[in-house]
Amino acid sequence: MDPTKIQSEGGLNVTLTIRLLMHGKEVGSIIGKKGETVKKMREESGARINISEGNCPERIVTITGPTDAIFKAFAMIAYKFEEDIINSMSNSPATSKPPVTLRLVVPASQCGSLIGKGGSKIKEMRESTGAQVQVAGDMLPNSTERAVTISGTPDAIIQCVKQICVVMLESPPKGATIPYRPKPASTPVIFSGGQAYTLQGQYAIPHPDQLTKLHQLAMQQTPFTPLGQTTPAFPGLDASPPASTHELTIPNDLIGCIIGRQGTKINEIRQMSGAQIKIANAMEGSSERQITITGTPANISLAQYLINARFRDVAAMWNDPSSMSTS
Repeated sequence: MDPTKIQSEGGLNVTLTIRLLMHGKEVGSIIGKKGETVKKMREESGARINISEGNCPERIVTITGPTDAIFKAFAMIAYKFEEDIINSMSNSPATSKPPVTLRLVVPASQCGSLIGKGGSKIKEMRESTGAQVQVAGDMLPNSTERAVTISGTPDAIIQCVKQICVVMLESPPKGATIPYRPKPASTPVIFSGGQAYTLQGQYAIPHPDQLTKLHQLAMQQTPFTPLGQTTPAFPGLDASPPASTHELTIPNDLIGCIIGRQGTKINEIRQMSGAQIKIANAMEGSSERQITITGTPANISLAQYLINARFRDVAAMWNDPSSMSTS
């Protein structure tokens, strides 16, 4: 399909979702003072523009709408970034203007179509738009998505995004996509003896009381330490007590979200908690499955917490239909 024909062939009726990965500074530029810039972008483009929450060095910007609205939103973002570059250069002796760069987050199952046989499609995109396009070789952490970096003038980027949209419409993602979620900037919190600690290098530093209370509430006041430490790896933390067993029953229709695609989620929970987790086979006539968790009380409480957190994530996806298409 010729990208110029996308509008005449009913492409405007197709709703697309494009995800962008941005640094905090870029997100600040898009939001603008008191949210004025993003409000203007939403109103003028007609696209839905959502920015992920959280204290993360990286944020996900999701743009949803008919193709023409997406192109307008991209144009506004690209020109805003060019304006930022020009403003930053006014204090710099550099004479050549660096290109505008945007990073798309694309399901890995669609990246083959973007690259094309022997790299033919990506080469055609580069030559016809003048933009530089690169598809990352590795998937983003804990996801089945890859970063696609586009650099060039705003006009080249807009032409390139149009062609990428055509490919994404022609080749929908295969199977379930695990979306990339940027990690918070804060250090992880661990528990021992009802006290929270944050890791700094190889030492565990007691965490402020207020956060300790919040985390204890969140974890139903069950203290845990990570990865089933059998030796006091952190000064001041006790060695783990002997192993015990805990059993849970989970409805059959929810077991899939705990296991994850090809066992990815359950393996992640095993690795993070240090517990052994066995899921019984489905019994005929039963609507539930038995899960047996073995390890120290710390391992078990962490495994339970991670399982509950997984349910919360899935419930959040169900409650937010906009995230269902990418989850």
